[in-house]
Amino acid sequence: MPARYGGFETAVEEVGRRLAEAGHDVVVYCRTTTGGPRPATHLGMRLVHLPALRRRSLETLSHTGLSVAHLLTHRVDAAIVFNAANAPWLPLLRAARIPVATHVDGLEWKRAKWGGIGKRYYRVVEALSVRWSDALIADAQGIADYYRDEFAAPTEQIAYGAPKTDGAGSDRLAAVDLTPGGYHLVVARFEPENHVDVIVDGYRRSDAELPLVVVGSAPYADDYTRRVHALADGRVRFLGGVWDQELLDQLYVNCATYLHGHSVGGTNPSLLRALGAGAATIAYDVSFNREVLESSGRYFRTPGDVTTALHEAEDEPEKLRRRGKRARLLAARYDWDHVASRYEELCRSLAARAFPRSRPSGRRLRLGPAAGTRTSDWPLVQPASAAQGVGAPPPRRAAGRPAARPAAAGSSHVPPARTAQS
Repeated sequence: MPARYGGFETAVEEVGRRLAEAGHDVVVYCRTTTGGPRPATHLGMRLVHLPALRRRSLETLSHTGLSVAHLLTHRVDAAIVFNAANAPWLPLLRAARIPVATHVDGLEWKRAKWGGIGKRYYRVVEALSVRWSDALIADAQGIADYYRDEFAAPTEQIAYGAPKTDGAGSDRLAAVDLTPGGYHLVVARFEPENHVDVIVDGYRRSDAELPLVVVGSAPYADDYTRRVHALADGRVRFLGGVWDQELLDQLYVNCATYLHGHSVGGTNPSLLRALGAGAATIAYDVSFNREVLESSGRYFRTPGDVTTALHEAEDEPEKLRRRGKRARLLAARYDWDHVASRYEELCRSLAARAFPRSRPSGRRLRLGPAAGTRTSDWPLVQPASAAQGVGAPPPRRAAGRPAARPAAAGSSHVPPARTAQS
């Protein structure tokens, strides 16, 4: 905090600030950075700064281990743990009788950055999260379906919010030599499963007249970064990481198209930001992206698909405007106030221990697509929400838990709770 890196950080900031405004005591565990600021509070949340081992395979796990150790002597009513990779620490919370929900994120074992040991580790911690969490949080229907099919495990389906940035203006674009509507945009970490290379390659093969602007960095992917740069031609502009939020908002709002290559992470915050900005989006063809974009999106799998989509975009600008309007309508169902009320409801249920005493075993049922031999093709299904229109999809609730009406973020009847988030 303040959030500036990824989806988890943004979710904690947006949800945590609203819980604090509603009167809850929210504690957030933050990783220290060399020379970085260490504020004691942020937007009403109390921050605890702890170090981590700066190695890709150990950074998350080491920081959460220290956070859990601190939490055991500074007890709270409920804890939210982000990332199934932290599952080995869950037994300590259970032993301390601190109710815990785990946000399982996406299908991490499909990420190319992990070797054989890393992929096996993520398969194991998925099962441990099912067994040792009092509740699971999924941010997309596809993730909820995966845990249902693989483990017969219920989840609380809570997506992210989409920031409304369509009024961001355009005055900052001149500093990076861009004009409104005059460029195509990519915002992504440079990782193979985000398909930045496919997008750049498809753009290079096209006759697109507008430049391709690529925003993003890769702290652990030098080889992949070199590949992406090698595929580019002179029309591609690499801006690196953009931490200026005002400029980033204007980049989304004023792009001709936004190209989104993420494929394994569930509902992606970058895609929701594009949706809230009313950007006409060309996305990688997986169920997570179709669930968000529905008919407002165009979809790709290959560089050739990207080439075709870009030609269509530049040849038919009126279609782009219609798709942007549709995106703004869809963004209404991803509202941070609603998201925060769902987390508030979940935390109250955890604090009251209103969850089933027995959890699924964590054994795989071998029914889901991940058990088969074609894991690279999963998921490619039409989202269940596609037939529901623009309205918010009905919330999924855990089996055995009574239905509850979400409380408004500021409702006076909600007792304040102390919540820890890591």
